[in-house]
Amino acid sequence: VQLQASGGGLVQAGGSLRLSCAASGLTFSRYVMGWFRQAPGKEREFVAAINWSSTSTAYGNSVKGRFTISRDNAKNTVYLQMNSLKPEDTAVYSCAAGRPPTGRLDYTAAYYYWGQGTQVTVSS
Repeated sequence: VQLQASGGGLVQAGGSLRLSCAASGLTFSRYVMGWFRQAPGKEREFVAAINWSSTSTAYGNSVKGRFTISRDNAKNTVYLQMNSLKPEDTAVYSCAAGRPPTGRLDYTAAYYYWGQGTQVTVSS
């Protein structure tokens, strides 16, 4: 299984970025897909997740209203649209695939395939 994240970069505060995560080696449509991030010296943080049919999404409190997760099962790809970026959003963003319980898409332990991540840096 491979999860390849892309789309990171350097952006000014208030700007936008769109991350993509291309999956291979798994039946993509059978998995919940999530985005997580980790800043230097901090623990991994849940960002967003989406179920297989795109009928259910979940967001971390710090990104609600600014980030939007979506997926295209035909392309085996999950996206994270990030708007109104803040310096505190700076982190390595990774995508993951798993089967968390219904209503608990943020349950990190239920994600068992992880990608290497892409760096997002937001300057003030």
